[in-house]
Amino acid sequence: MDPTADAQRLLTDLRRWAGELGFQQLGVSGVDLAGDEARLSDWLQSGWHGDMEYMERHGTRRSRPAELIPGTLRVVSVRMDYWPGEARDAEETLADGEAAYISRYALGRDYHKLLRQRLQKLAERVREAIGPFGFRVFVDSAPVLEKPLARNAGLGWIGKHTNVINSRAGSWFFLGEIYTDLPLPIDAPATDHCGSCQACIDVCPTQAIVAPYKLDARRCISYLTIEHSGSIPEEFRKPLGNRVYGCDDCQLVCPWNKFARVSAEPDFRVRHGLDGAGLAKLFAWSDAEFLERTDGSAIRRIGHGRWLRNIAVALGNAPSTPAVLAAIASRLDDSSALVREHTQWAKAQHADLHGA
Repeated sequence: MDPTADAQRLLTDLRRWAGELGFQQLGVSGVDLAGDEARLSDWLQSGWHGDMEYMERHGTRRSRPAELIPGTLRVVSVRMDYWPGEARDAEETLADGEAAYISRYALGRDYHKLLRQRLQKLAERVREAIGPFGFRVFVDSAPVLEKPLARNAGLGWIGKHTNVINSRAGSWFFLGEIYTDLPLPIDAPATDHCGSCQACIDVCPTQAIVAPYKLDARRCISYLTIEHSGSIPEEFRKPLGNRVYGCDDCQLVCPWNKFARVSAEPDFRVRHGLDGAGLAKLFAWSDAEFLERTDGSAIRRIGHGRWLRNIAVALGNAPSTPAVLAAIASRLDDSSALVREHTQWAKAQHADLHGA
């Protein structure tokens, strides 16, 4: 038997099985991430990770797959499209001051469980075909440098906004990995095609992309509305606009997303009308309503308090309609100090606007 031919046949089968499981692409990389390890170290030393202390943990295991999972020789990377075609137009929602803008990836069900289950099934197909082998499946569940691994596996290059871009599919996709001890053939890394374009840098509401390929997360609206647990710095509250969970501006302007494809996954379809729900309506959710309506959603991870904090800022940026002003008034004495602070800020914005 020819081991090389057997490995190539297995990779061909892997790509077919991945397609049958709903993945749009599969690639294989080695485990050398030395250059990315250096860039990660510089990023951490700059303090650009903000409150994301988990990025500092685990030492070099994040950038050295074989240290995280001993015996790892290859990383199988996959991508799955998530663009919700039926969702209200993103630009229209951003322009509607009384509506809440939620990042497109979070409009449907949380992707973590779905991708993890599909990757597990993919690994089990391999086991059925060749017998026992070493593997671990990851979807944002461990210290993994998923973007460099995806780039090295040929799934796309890391753009100036630090998201992965595929020349035939844009950037609206999720990533997942299988660490394995199988000596599979390695794909050619993707090459950069951003060229002189800097649309993502120019559009960023908070200038979080401080240089091409360099993101200061502390300025990023996705970080501020999701990862950051405390008070949103006042300098970023007006630029936040009506973005209450994440931000897609850098992807919305990317020319490569003209090639993005609508997801066929039912789980990624819009739930609870979150593609353009009114800020006042969402601000009225009780803790129980928040838990019920974010069941199975990525939004639940931020908790009710941060959800209200974000909406309070958006209400401060909204038009001074009766519904907006009534919503702000309803939580001026909220039991949460975090919510009270941001709601009082929102009230002050309208008072200043009208000279009250």
